[in-house]
Amino acid sequence: MPGDSASGAPGPLAGRGLTKQFGGVTVLHDVDLELAAGRVHALLGENGAGKSTLIKILSGVLRPDSGSVEIAGAAVELHTPAAALHHGIATLFQEVSIVPGLSVAENIFLGRPSPRRFGLVDFGELNRRASELLARLGQRLDVGRDASRLSPVGMTMTAIARALSTDAEVLVLDEPTAALTDAETSQLFAVIRRLTAQGVAVLYVSHRLEEVFAIADEYTVLRNGRRVDAGSIADTTIQRVVSAMVGRDLDAFFPERGGPPAPGEAVVELSGVGGLQTTAVDLTVGAGEIVGIAGLAGSGRSELLRIIAGVQRPSRGSMLLHGRAFAPSSTSAALRAGVAYVPQERRADGLVPDSIERNVNLTTLDRHARFGLTSARRARRHATEAADRLDLRRRSIDQDVLTLSGGNQQKVVLAKALATDPRLLLLDEPTRGVDVGTKSEIYHLIRSLVVSGVAALVVSSELPELLGLCDRILVMHEGHPVGWFDPDTTTEHELLLACYRTEAA
Repeated sequence: MPGDSASGAPGPLAGRGLTKQFGGVTVLHDVDLELAAGRVHALLGENGAGKSTLIKILSGVLRPDSGSVEIAGAAVELHTPAAALHHGIATLFQEVSIVPGLSVAENIFLGRPSPRRFGLVDFGELNRRASELLARLGQRLDVGRDASRLSPVGMTMTAIARALSTDAEVLVLDEPTAALTDAETSQLFAVIRRLTAQGVAVLYVSHRLEEVFAIADEYTVLRNGRRVDAGSIADTTIQRVVSAMVGRDLDAFFPERGGPPAPGEAVVELSGVGGLQTTAVDLTVGAGEIVGIAGLAGSGRSELLRIIAGVQRPSRGSMLLHGRAFAPSSTSAALRAGVAYVPQERRADGLVPDSIERNVNLTTLDRHARFGLTSARRARRHATEAADRLDLRRRSIDQDVLTLSGGNQQKVVLAKALATDPRLLLLDEPTRGVDVGTKSEIYHLIRSLVVSGVAALVVSSELPELLGLCDRILVMHEGHPVGWFDPDTTTEHELLLACYRTEAA
């Protein structure tokens, strides 16, 4: 392995003066970055700060306009992802690339020659090699199983094993815990520590600063495409990093609740509602309050939102909306009734591969029509106003939504939902993969809507988020309600304990 740069020898990977422009707009300005063997280096910054561009340059997806990439002190040309892999750089992007229909072993060795016997694929040998790579990670997976049936952490481990199959010396992890539970994150961290002990350099990108401070050794902060801070994690604080990321202090990260909300009209009422995962849930959300739902993955928390939103039919129980029977047959029917839903998987369920304008206007097409014809001017004005309201950072309203950063994609999904002027807002993981500054903006937006009389139901895996944002919190475990908790008197530890048991804490 190349030597550790901290010891004076060149590190396994470095970027020198990297600059990149798109359409005359400079998104990366003269950025330096150096990784050391056996160390975890965190790359931090708000959405749109330049992190994705830098990662794509290091992984061979993009070429810099100026500057160089060095491997062990020597400049290299990374024309393609294959060239990066050849030089020992493997990248796991946020959307883990698993090919459904292929086994775990086949996914691990995807794109590489398979062992042969008598002219046919030797699956016994293929499975043996895959098991050896997983054992290096401390993992035991059924390598003959269809990889698409794995849990999120299993898919991540498969992707990491694929990187190891190329003898990677540098592993780039882009938001690797976005879809993982706390227990699965701990499992991933154990694997990262195994890899660094073997000399692998890790570039770790995450918006979850608590995780960064738990796993990283060094850090670099980008803001508006420039490197604005760097150093040892041991010598900094979360507050300093946040200030560097956003360029200001976030004194009021969460909006003030102003005490318990005054009892408002019941907007939605669930009585004994159940689905495939949930059984007999009673729940009421009143106008002017934010109700949170906590629980582990598979607890039924997201299913409740899907039932209310019309995505899924309940198997039992009944619902009322503003005191009237409510059983939406589709999300469109729920929207017409004043219920807007922001799904957990924004790329798969919340967006279409088209422009920002078309995505924002999807839920309000009828408003932009005159005499049965869509008014292009009216539609464009509406989308622009909605984007400006959420401070959506874009080159133009015609920009392809999938080219936006994760946080700005989430703003598009929110803009689309808010365009319907909902009375009930259903939010499933509203800040997943979103930077700290944008998180604060979203929290204040939700609270401002609630103050105006909107009711909000929020599902989140981030317990501090629920405690800081919500007025009441319901904990669920294996489909059952565990109990209600007051954010003003409940600690994160108490909430976590409740998530792991079935009786009220």
